[in-house]
Amino acid sequence: MKRPLQVILLVLGGLGLLRISLFGDLYLRYVKEGLRPLLITSGVLLLLLGAAEAVSYWRAHGRGLGRRHGGQEHGGPDDGHGQGHEDDEGHDRHGPGHDHGHDHSVAPRTAWLLFLPVVSLLFYAPPALGAYTASREPPQVISEQLHFDPLPATSPVPMTLTEFTARVQQDRARAIKGRGIEMTGFVTPAPGGSWYLTRIIYSCCAADAQTVKVRIYGPALAADTWVSVTGTWHPGGTLGTKTATVALDAHTVDRITKPVNAYTDNLPLPTSR
Repeated sequence: MKRPLQVILLVLGGLGLLRISLFGDLYLRYVKEGLRPLLITSGVLLLLLGAAEAVSYWRAHGRGLGRRHGGQEHGGPDDGHGQGHEDDEGHDRHGPGHDHGHDHSVAPRTAWLLFLPVVSLLFYAPPALGAYTASREPPQVISEQLHFDPLPATSPVPMTLTEFTARVQQDRARAIKGRGIEMTGFVTPAPGGSWYLTRIIYSCCAADAQTVKVRIYGPALAADTWVSVTGTWHPGGTLGTKTATVALDAHTVDRITKPVNAYTDNLPLPTSR
């Protein structure tokens, strides 16, 4: 890959990163929210590197052309075979390592493959992770929790899917029994007359995304629809142990707007319903 193309690659890469991170929330399809400043910084640095590389190439190319044209115009000695100029003692004035204005800095051919992701940043965005991905991924393992705070007196109690899972399978006090619960997520179809309320969570980026799911018994909407669900724990197994089913008997299922940062497991918003 020649230096002009390297310059183009750097500039396009910088523009692509700035496009997904500065204009809208497209970057959330790649990384979690906290990494946005790093994407912006990386995009600016790539543009600066591209500009510096362009200036360096232009200067080197201009000097090479100047040497060749200057030697011919001023009648420098030449043996007719392009052997360069010699001084009075017969030594080459340019030295044995002089490249006569040619640029020999060439990147490996595999560098051409970098154009594919760079162009995709500019002209194509991958689809958002959703029900298709969640249906093919096992739910994440919930960390062991030894202590649970008392549930608030409000009804229904807003919960994340992760907290609900932990309460159902680990809370020996069984505080969740009979309590109204509200959770939000998107619909993932499931067999057997039920469906999953789902969240996809980024630890860092889309490559390490994990899925948390709660089985819902009640009316279902189309796959990938974001909903707010209220209901009570669906009995199954022994509550407070690993045998308990992570499921909810839905009383209401309401369509909601997809949150801006969809790749987290947040509490339901007060205005979500």
